[in-house]
Amino acid sequence: MPVAVVRRAVRETVSGLPREFWWLWTSTLINRLGAFVATFMALYLTLDRGYSASYAGLVASLHGLGGVVSSLVAGVMTDRFGRRPTLLVAQVSTAGSVALLGFMQDPVAIAGVAFLVGMASNASRPAVQAMMADIVRPEDRVRAFSLNYWAINLGFAVSSMGAGFIAEFSYLAGFLIEAGMTLVCAFVVFAKLPESKPVQVAKETAPAVGLVTVLRDGRFMSVVGLSFLVALVFQQGSVGLPVAMGEAGFTPADYGTAMAVNGVMIVVLQIPVTRFIEHRDPRRLLVVSSILAGYGFGLTAFAGSVGAFTLTVCVWTLAEIVNAPTQTGLVVRLSPVHGRGRYQGMYTLSWALASLVAPVMSGLVIDHFGAAYLWGLCAVVGTVAGLGYALLMRRLPTEDSVREPVREPVAAAVRQPVAQAVRTSARESVLVPEPRPASLADEVVVEVGPAAVGCGPALEAAPTPAPEPAPAPALRTESTPA
Repeated sequence: MPVAVVRRAVRETVSGLPREFWWLWTSTLINRLGAFVATFMALYLTLDRGYSASYAGLVASLHGLGGVVSSLVAGVMTDRFGRRPTLLVAQVSTAGSVALLGFMQDPVAIAGVAFLVGMASNASRPAVQAMMADIVRPEDRVRAFSLNYWAINLGFAVSSMGAGFIAEFSYLAGFLIEAGMTLVCAFVVFAKLPESKPVQVAKETAPAVGLVTVLRDGRFMSVVGLSFLVALVFQQGSVGLPVAMGEAGFTPADYGTAMAVNGVMIVVLQIPVTRFIEHRDPRRLLVVSSILAGYGFGLTAFAGSVGAFTLTVCVWTLAEIVNAPTQTGLVVRLSPVHGRGRYQGMYTLSWALASLVAPVMSGLVIDHFGAAYLWGLCAVVGTVAGLGYALLMRRLPTEDSVREPVREPVAAAVRQPVAQAVRTSARESVLVPEPRPASLADEVVVEVGPAAVGCGPALEAAPTPAPEPAPAPALRTESTPA
């Protein structure tokens, strides 16, 4: 492929996204680059501290349980207190709890702090996804979520390699480095990201959105249920696949070789695949990716060599590349603007629950029936999820029908005065900003009809034309007779 074509593709992929998105993306990348603890936690507990594998599994389960609890709590915080405060609390708490975990000696204390780490580290997800939905235009969201997912996997791939070298030197150093890099993320959020929570300025107030509202949203909760099924399938790459390969006589290095393809494919293909799927029907993409994931794992039942296992990884990784940004974009489309945090929290809960259920499911099926049945079950679950998406998404709202809020982006260091909403008709509202210095030209969004339209750079406050003087009264003259 010519270099010019590649450059143009990259430029088109990354262009048009706001500066705030790139600071959020940078924060995500830094966070994942320092994610050492999750990688070497089991080795730390079994090899360095001498605990049993059962205890290491218990700690991992408590870590996942913390994520389940914080998914809903963080969603409520995101809507009530704002995206920026929730991110700051989550990242500072994560840094403190990770550093504390490195100094714990008592097994009960280790388990308790691991639960806190799971709560803190998972709390930032609803806020990140809600903020991204706030600051990125609807037509660019799939691309933005895809780039964020790419950063997550790039950071994870690098941190996984670095974790091995750090563990050989000092496990405590890994805890402290992760804590330090998480604090760097908090600093980026504090210094570069303004609050993006939409503010209602129209006279009408939107109905309150609570957790009960989310639970009563039948279509959205069905999507959450389908997301849970898909997550169960994808989780088998880290819980069922290593066990099955071990029982088949393959070494950990063989498993590592097969799984390395997953990270490499995501880093290499995420951006070009996103360009292909960006403006395609999300319903069809979710159906195809769910079925492809199920049968990708289903093919593992026929794998008998490292090369064959690697081929199956290629199949379900392609499904993962398509599913992740499409699913997140769908959640945004189905979420009311002023309830994005709670809706994103419920969506995050589906993956947190899957991380708890998947290890138990794979262990029971492999122990009682064999690995082949586990892969067959994955194919069935993926097919059920695909059919579910096909049925539920028949009346998926279009982007144009989703009413975006009137918002006034804020400069990094200056908060603009609250704009005035002037109702001009029963169906039209115009946002009139107060006069501002000529050097601050922010984006103004004008809401007309069902959608908000970005109007680019704000027009400078033009002098109000002076009212035309009223015509002087005519002078009445009377002619006197000569």
